[in-house]
Amino acid sequence: MSDVRTPIYGKRLLQHFEFHPEYRNLNHGSFGAAPREIRKYMRHHQDLCEAAPDSFVRYEYPIILDDSRAAMAKLVNAPTDTIVFVPNATTGVNTVLQNLMWEDDGKDEIIFFSTIYGACAKIIDYIVDSSLGKVSSRSISLSYPCEDEDIVQAFHAALENSANSGKRARVCVFDTVSSLPGVCFPFKAITKACRAAGILSLVDGAQGVGMIDVDLESLDPDFFVSNCHKWLFVPRSCAVLYVPLRNQHIITSSIPTSHGYVPKSGSRFNPLPPSNKPAFVNNFEFVGTLDTSPYVCVKKAIEWRERVLGGEAKIREYTQTLAREGGRTVARILGTEVLDNEAQTLSRCAMTNVALPIDAGVAPSSTQHWMMRTMCEEYKTFVALINHAGRLWVRLSAQVYLDMEDFEWSVVFYPLSNPP
Repeated sequence: MSDVRTPIYGKRLLQHFEFHPEYRNLNHGSFGAAPREIRKYMRHHQDLCEAAPDSFVRYEYPIILDDSRAAMAKLVNAPTDTIVFVPNATTGVNTVLQNLMWEDDGKDEIIFFSTIYGACAKIIDYIVDSSLGKVSSRSISLSYPCEDEDIVQAFHAALENSANSGKRARVCVFDTVSSLPGVCFPFKAITKACRAAGILSLVDGAQGVGMIDVDLESLDPDFFVSNCHKWLFVPRSCAVLYVPLRNQHIITSSIPTSHGYVPKSGSRFNPLPPSNKPAFVNNFEFVGTLDTSPYVCVKKAIEWRERVLGGEAKIREYTQTLAREGGRTVARILGTEVLDNEAQTLSRCAMTNVALPIDAGVAPSSTQHWMMRTMCEEYKTFVALINHAGRLWVRLSAQVYLDMEDFEWSVVFYPLSNPP
């Protein structure tokens, strides 16, 4: 077990970040944070673009981008030509689902879990609403705490129910680490189960790269997306989209469609320099005029984490231990409990969920929003509040610039009395 007092971690690392001196970032899991050195590197490339836009965008940027793709490929153990970048995980999930073709018989079904990230649930809603009856969706209800095997059994039961209803499960969308509540999801087992069942696996790893170990060769999903601006310290906004060679023919369009699209009939003039890269890679290299300078920071961020923090394994050991022990400390102070199962697999990540000593039934959404706003305005911090399984939980993120004292301090800002 790692000691959460490890000297190189904790508050001394705040010098590398640009937080306001009065602000404690206990919610790294929502928007992340990038070290000052990496943000400076991003601004340097923005300046290069301003100095000579055509030269940079057309000829220099693609080379730097390829270096970032190669660095990410090495980190997640995948071939470089299976890796591209998109602005965020939501865009990646959109890209995959909107590229899938649905059968006309109306039997296709999208499978997902009730703890899905809200925006991704809305994507599925949109696909269903706009398909004119070609596809439906099926939610698998989860109530934590539960064991990993219970989730796998629920998945198989959903497939059976789908078939018995005359439906055909085509794709399953699921997390690496769920957002609300922030718990580790058995994504390896569900990926394997999808493969055995012959349905596509779309892994939403928004909370993934930089927080947990991701080995795509071993995992072998059909599609995988993960934010880099959350746990990897890349500036906002950047996410990696992985599509193995066997599935790249499915992803014919970026979101939005741009110069990389190859139409089925004829060809159109492409004003960008000729490229001999695979169609999938070329498709995402230029998606309209956007500030994609965060993409070129991926390699720099990985190198910074190795040089300053000792590498991915040490980072994971510290943050996951701090989340686990910090959560227990907060729960002990509050007289409540941490959200975990008997096997303690839910807590194998850098976030922890602690029950608040307040009945969720008397804390409507308006009160919860008031509490979260009060955290920002009066206590100079923020944590997500979650109403799950009839209880109100608080999600705390562990990060290298935090230590146990930050978790102990966190209990003082719970505005539990006199809500409006």
